[in-house]
Amino acid sequence: MREVTTSARIREFMRRLGRSAPRPLSVFFTGGTSAVLTGWRETTVDIDLRMEPDDDDVLRAMVRLKTELDMNVELASPEDFIPPLPRWRERSRLIAREGALTFFHYDFYARDDFYAQALAKIERGHSKDLLDVGEMLAPGLVERAELSRLFDAIRPDLFRYPAIDQAQFAARVEDWLASSRR
Repeated sequence: MREVTTSARIREFMRRLGRSAPRPLSVFFTGGTSAVLTGWRETTVDIDLRMEPDDDDVLRAMVRLKTELDMNVELASPEDFIPPLPRWRERSRLIAREGALTFFHYDFYARDDFYAQALAKIERGHSKDLLDVGEMLAPGLVERAELSRLFDAIRPDLFRYPAIDQAQFAARVEDWLASSRR
């Protein structure tokens, strides 16, 4: 079992990973990593990220850093689970630049929108994920009406994700929207 990951450890990972990049790339943090860096959670079990474009040198560095820093690193983003939301890149907020890497929070901007992450967590349906989405609602990181609108925007592309039971996903979204009003 690897150590839990704190903000300081994520920032060390960013610094060291940035030194390994031979060319400019974008790294988008998701899930618990964003939660820790924005301060609404103290730790996470792993660093979830998406890199664009892929780079073998940076991927090799991730494997090395994972061991050196005793942390879990996963290539995972909401679009691995659900269709990407419209304009997600434009809503991705800059965290920092380290070396040739530019780090962003995946799909949230000025109001700290977490919609893609919230929908991916609802789709997975794990109890911890649903608690996280509830935590996003309390400080206004997500709004019910916008979450519903964005879910409707991705519905036509759900067929591209055969692992998703579309009716079950729609029911989970509706159930979460209804239960979050209480």
